[in-house]
Amino acid sequence: MCALHIPVGMTRCGECLLRPPPWQLSLTAVSYQWPWEDLIAQFKYQAQPAWSGALASLMHSAPGVDDALAQSHCVIPMPLSLERLSQRGFNQSLLLAKHLAPHHTHHDVLLRIRDTPAQRGLARHERLDNLKGAFVVDPLKTAILRNQHVVLVDDVMTTGASLQMAAKALQVAGVAHLTTLVFARTENAEYGGS
Repeated sequence: MCALHIPVGMTRCGECLLRPPPWQLSLTAVSYQWPWEDLIAQFKYQAQPAWSGALASLMHSAPGVDDALAQSHCVIPMPLSLERLSQRGFNQSLLLAKHLAPHHTHHDVLLRIRDTPAQRGLARHERLDNLKGAFVVDPLKTAILRNQHVVLVDDVMTTGASLQMAAKALQVAGVAHLTTLVFARTENAEYGGS
């Protein structure tokens, strides 16, 4: 559920058993380590959005992704704040989502209404506090989410705090089944769950 590697025979890590995440399935293409971490840094921070097609192709080839996309009603990219979007010039999650599901991507449903300090270097509980109230669903668009299967797309899952807060906003809007789909997942022992 949290996309961490677990021993053979287990279906969930201990943290997911104790505190299940607000989604039913989490899928990832690669582990966030070399060479992927360098490639993601180029993609996001060195203005190289052309990498989105190749990264999405790798995501598409991960086990379970085709089924999750086929069963979803809509694919929602993790939104950026307006400040971050203006700095970067593009939303990397939106580019990935458009390659994964060009006809089912809805970029204007989940909104980031508050800019927050960078998450890098913060512990999981600090990240969750940092993100409180940052995500909402556009009230005029809740009808397209109610009782639907949704895939939430992001580039990297570190502690899962951003995905968790975004997922909670989607739950409030009535999403019936939520899958998170990320390009890379850190092997962070601190996280181990939602």
